[in-house]
Amino acid sequence: MQLPVADSGALRAHTGALLRRHRRGLAQVLTLHVLAATAGLAGPWLLGRMVDAVAQGTTTGYVDQAVGILVLAVLTQTVLIRYAQRGAMVLGETVFADLREQFLGTVTRLPLSTVEQAGTGDLVARTTNDIDRVQHTVRFGVPRVLVTSATIALTLVAAVVVSWQVALAMLVGLPLLLATTRWYLRRAAQGYLRESAAYATLNGTITETVEGARTIDALRLGARRRARVDEDLRTAFRAERYTLWLRTVLFPGVDLSFILPVAAVVVWGTYLVSTGSVSVGAVTTIALYALQIMHPIGELIFWLDEIQVGATSLARIIGVDAVRPDRTVREDARPDGEHVVAHGVRYAYRPGQDVLHGIDLDLGVGERLAVVGPSGAGKSTLGRMLAGIHPPTGGQVTVGGARLVDLPLEELRGHVALVTQEHHVFVGTVEQNLRLARPEAADDELRRALEAVDAWEWVDALPAGLSTEVGSGGTTLSPAQAQQVALARLVLLDPHTLVLDEATSLLDPRAARHLERSLSAVLTGRTVVAIAHRLHTAHDADRVAVVDGGRITEIGSHDELVAAGGDYARLWQSWQQD
Repeated sequence: MQLPVADSGALRAHTGALLRRHRRGLAQVLTLHVLAATAGLAGPWLLGRMVDAVAQGTTTGYVDQAVGILVLAVLTQTVLIRYAQRGAMVLGETVFADLREQFLGTVTRLPLSTVEQAGTGDLVARTTNDIDRVQHTVRFGVPRVLVTSATIALTLVAAVVVSWQVALAMLVGLPLLLATTRWYLRRAAQGYLRESAAYATLNGTITETVEGARTIDALRLGARRRARVDEDLRTAFRAERYTLWLRTVLFPGVDLSFILPVAAVVVWGTYLVSTGSVSVGAVTTIALYALQIMHPIGELIFWLDEIQVGATSLARIIGVDAVRPDRTVREDARPDGEHVVAHGVRYAYRPGQDVLHGIDLDLGVGERLAVVGPSGAGKSTLGRMLAGIHPPTGGQVTVGGARLVDLPLEELRGHVALVTQEHHVFVGTVEQNLRLARPEAADDELRRALEAVDAWEWVDALPAGLSTEVGSGGTTLSPAQAQQVALARLVLLDPHTLVLDEATSLLDPRAARHLERSLSAVLTGRTVVAIAHRLHTAHDADRVAVVDGGRITEIGSHDELVAAGGDYARLWQSWQQD
């Protein structure tokens, strides 16, 4: 599953809204650049006047005066450009900050079910490559397009004012310029979309390969993964080669459309001068304008190309807004207690291929249920249903009579929370990692949470204790320590019902056993669903549910299931022998 990409209508609407929010800064920057461009038009105009004056006979005083005005115009333009560029940079940073905050807000609100199905590659590409491209476009491209467009328009107007007859020659290259640009723009959008998608796939492959390096090495899959990366690289190469080919057509056509007007002005102007229709100075001025306009037109074409790249990335970024929620919050959904019940729960990752088949489960308040079974039996999927991560494709899970999927996520996590064997250490201090669960927690509460998961001793031994920087660039935590930090966050979050999906799997058996006993005291009175492969967890539970083939095949206390001599009894005997 790939995350959606915004269509052209949504892209225009979003861009228009973004620019409207910053219209005051945009107007100031544009005004400064228009004034700077106007000052820049003084040079060719003065030179043209001087040519005519010298041809007719003039004084050195006139020339000195013209040179003085020219110097003043250059200085004025320099000052205006300085403040205009400063304003453009500030505007670009402001717009980009606005866009980045919107995107991060959207990403953090994405349904977890969607994120899991889409995988990491596409989302990582949007938050890195696409953000970088949009950042470059917003900071530099948008202001420069506005500036160059204003400069081109003012230069053409000035040329028409000087002599409209000669100015007509400046339009000779326009048909070629429009045809080449139109040809390019019709093909560029899809080309850049394919390029971005190819790099997203490549990022996903590389990320998965790096994250699963140990597994790849153990199973001797290195050659296969290298072949997969090579194929993705070839796809990305083909996609980028296509966009480069588009540019090899665009840029020569644009360059030729620049040269033609200059030559046409000189030839046509010479003819008009010979007929006495215009002066040599007018032709000089317009020829200089034709030369002067080449740079802004070239810059405009360059930024149009860059904006195609940026617009493609922006479409991928704002396309995340189009992700539909996986649940509909009902305002009247009010849990009456903490009693969790699953009735007829079915779930399918793909339509028509259920992995859970009509599961019924009634969890008593404060009960400890262990879920065991073979790998691939559906244990983790059931845990996600009970935690409200995925909405069931059939049946329902309720807490206090209210469906989990009807509750706002903030309220849901106050009732039910999930901790898996997957964990993440955020860049920052240990304290900041813990306060993600409860920002207002006091230092004593942080310590008690760490003590509950047997982590206080090693945290206190860190160079700066709770203030020690961890994560990328900081102190590296072992997988077991990272898992303890995740469990401490859970203690601080303090939900009533906990779903622990092999949450102590990264600890050695003795440490895991000690940790579970410590947690047991903290979790007294709470409902706990522990999905585990270590059967001592099941031995200590109030009830044990055996899941196999997406169904609960046995449920009861440890002693009852051992006495029954079924699947659980065989698992227990095998584990005891091991």
